[in-house]
Amino acid sequence: MTNDPTFDQLVRLSARIGCLSFGGPAGQIALMHREIVEERRWVSEEQYLHALNLCHLLPGPEAQQLAIWIGWKLHGLKGGLAAGLLFVIPGALVILALSVLYGFAAHLGWFSALFLGIKAAVLAVVVQALLRVAGRALNTRFKSVIAALAFAALFAFSAPFPLVLLVAAMLGMAATILRPDWLALKPVGMAHDLGGRPWRQSVSAIAGFGVLWAMPMALIAVTLPKGHVLWQIGVFFSKLAVVTFGGAYAVLAYMAQQAVENHHWLSAREMADGLGLAETTPGPLIMVTQFVGYLAAFREPEPFTPLVGGLIGALLTTWVTFVPCFLWIFTLAPWMERLERSPWLKGALAAITAAVVGVIANLSLWFALYVLFNAGQKVSLGPLHFEAPLLASLDWRATVLAIIAGLLIFGARWNIIRVLAIGAAGGLLLGMVP
Repeated sequence: MTNDPTFDQLVRLSARIGCLSFGGPAGQIALMHREIVEERRWVSEEQYLHALNLCHLLPGPEAQQLAIWIGWKLHGLKGGLAAGLLFVIPGALVILALSVLYGFAAHLGWFSALFLGIKAAVLAVVVQALLRVAGRALNTRFKSVIAALAFAALFAFSAPFPLVLLVAAMLGMAATILRPDWLALKPVGMAHDLGGRPWRQSVSAIAGFGVLWAMPMALIAVTLPKGHVLWQIGVFFSKLAVVTFGGAYAVLAYMAQQAVENHHWLSAREMADGLGLAETTPGPLIMVTQFVGYLAAFREPEPFTPLVGGLIGALLTTWVTFVPCFLWIFTLAPWMERLERSPWLKGALAAITAAVVGVIANLSLWFALYVLFNAGQKVSLGPLHFEAPLLASLDWRATVLAIIAGLLIFGARWNIIRVLAIGAAGGLLLGMVP
């Protein structure tokens, strides 16, 4: 038995969740479950889990999309807009302010020491996320093989991220037909009449939010020179919104590779700093995209000042990253039950989830390399191409802080915010040591 909240009640709770949603997607999904399913009973357990499965099927941040779906389920379009915007705005404002501070103060010694501690703590958080996802996703040998192959493809062969997930999806669909037991899929429930097909809602959502998505890009195209950094930012993060399945950490792995190695908007260490910022703020972890967009435009601002260019880059990044979330949910939510009954989609999703374990493992290794070591080297052995650390460049401060963070998370079971605070304080303290 569920309760029907008023729109004002939905807005107040959405604002509360937006301000308290620390801890990455797992913590945010758990927070929404407690507040909306357990305490207020606005949505049933079954409805919540079905919606979560749909959000896992979609590209982009699943927690953000789940918040939009909850609002849509309770109060239609205006509910989805309110819940989705309030989920992201608090964190967006905080990380925008921190990005501005970072752009001007990153060269200061105390600021670098502070971020050294935060990054070391985040390394332990990323490893924790890897173990949690692996524990849930790898319940068959076939899934473990997919995860291992995904890791090898990304780390050793520098395979494109979208290609890795596409191959995983194809393997999942094939296994659904030939050996469904390899994926441990639950049987699809009994079919029943689901009523008419809501084409009008879906077409309206595609048209409306498609126009909103494209508006800033059209403005850039007619006002700025061809190839301007803002155009590059808009195109890259629009593409990111379409091709990145598998949750926030999977998105981060692809974004780090492209932003650092292909576009050269920031260094790998700065990318690690951005991930530390995102972990310390409320809202979706994917808000780190705003940090990347800010630095890219801050450093190539013409014809604007660095601050104005950075602010425009950050706002553009946020727009093209999150408008698609509303498009996906408002287009597909009316079809949710039909999607839930597709065994092929279930198989593809199960395989993609397994591949994401390999993606997060690759992110963890990449992150460890740039947090714990001050230098690395490119290694090529035939078809293998990967980066290895220079052991002599091991940073003892980062190593000590990472070990302490790991003990606090896995041993003492402290929450993420407390561990990040200890890491920041430890970074400042060890920064004084010659």
